[in-house]
Amino acid sequence: MFVNSLYSVSSTELSPENIIAGIVINPDHSIFEGHFPGSPVTPGVVQMQIVKEIVESQLSRKLVMKHMRTCKFLEVLNPNENPSVRISIKYKQTELLEVTASGESNGKVFFKMQASYL
Repeated sequence: MFVNSLYSVSSTELSPENIIAGIVINPDHSIFEGHFPGSPVTPGVVQMQIVKEIVESQLSRKLVMKHMRTCKFLEVLNPNENPSVRISIKYKQTELLEVTASGESNGKVFFKMQASYL
């Protein structure tokens, strides 16, 4: 949905049940025209979608969120100030796919989330 338009994946580190992806956000993407002109902010729902897309890509399957256990947005993610973001994901397959993720750059943690996917 957003990969290769809003963001691109610059690096990926994989280990069992862990994904660390470096992404680069495109500050010229049309989403920032309305969110907000002159002071772009990456919407929280978009940050969650990026996590979902990275997991889907690595597991080669589509996911549907079943539960959002926690989600905290701790810093504003301005793509002009922080175009490169490290997305850290831990996942475990139980009845559902349990995912814990965060996004950070330059010592700032932008979000933390825990969600379950079908």
